[in-house]
Amino acid sequence: MDKDTFWLYDLKVEVVGSEKPMVCNHQVGDYFLVEGENLVFGADQRFPMYSLASILPLLPAKQRDTDPHDWMTTDTEVACPDPHCGGRFRITRTGRRIFSHAETTGLPDQRGVPYWAKEPSTDSNGGEA
Repeated sequence: MDKDTFWLYDLKVEVVGSEKPMVCNHQVGDYFLVEGENLVFGADQRFPMYSLASILPLLPAKQRDTDPHDWMTTDTEVACPDPHCGGRFRITRTGRRIFSHAETTGLPDQRGVPYWAKEPSTDSNGGEA
């Protein structure tokens, strides 16, 4: 692997239930994807702002390689921030993409063609590279 490159996992964040009823506006099966730096929502998909705000700080760490025993690797469910809501959010790694520093930085002397302006390719695991 080129020293300028790094991998990020694609993620799926899906609403799962628990023994408590849900009181927030998310339903079991609702989900969004994380592809690189982008959050991808399906047509007519909604996701509560407060739940999203509690999940966002975890996503960059979930995208990166972590030690197999690190809780970021082993723990996949996050509780809704409303203590009265039974909603849980399962964060699953779905594939990986390779990026280069030059494609992702804003530093003028290190800038290349942005990754989102290039044609996607596929890695050996079926994910985009």
